[in-house]
Amino acid sequence: MTTMGALERRPKRADARRNYDKLIEAARAAFTENGAEASLEDIARRAEVGIGTLYRHFPTRQDLLEATYVEEVEALCASADALTELDPWDALVGWLQRFAEYASTKKALSAELLATLGMESEIFATCHNVIFAAGEPLLKRAQASGAVRPDVTFSDAVRLVSGISMVRFAEPEQIKHVLAVAMDGLRYRPEPPR
Repeated sequence: MTTMGALERRPKRADARRNYDKLIEAARAAFTENGAEASLEDIARRAEVGIGTLYRHFPTRQDLLEATYVEEVEALCASADALTELDPWDALVGWLQRFAEYASTKKALSAELLATLGMESEIFATCHNVIFAAGEPLLKRAQASGAVRPDVTFSDAVRLVSGISMVRFAEPEQIKHVLAVAMDGLRYRPEPPR
């Protein structure tokens, strides 16, 4: 997925790449805490770089938003590969939990990008496609093992987790509990004999 326009600017030199990564991490945290209007100066400070370094990597706020969003999607997709050694049910649940984290951190980013790019943008289409390409095989594998209901689609699972992620919970542990209850609803249970 690294061929997406927002990431073609990834620096090659090790020191520049470190600064780029620190800026993305700082932006992720700042956008999660303060929304898309988070201060660029604060992001540079968090990354322990000068504002000039931030602008060298990301000439506009939009560039930083896009790169942060795409980096989040890439990390989410990479996590699917890391789970393939697990039992099919555990792999699916682990990835959907990671998807829930992604969905909660992307709120500010996607709202701002939607406002400027529109829903039909290439970035959103590409990200949607790679998320499905990463997560859908985990669902199919869990269904093939008999662990997940056969009538569940990957879109169903994504909507379920996205909806839960949009709720504001008083305690962080509450989302984990509600997500666990929802995951239990995906399990296959044969109908009792009549």
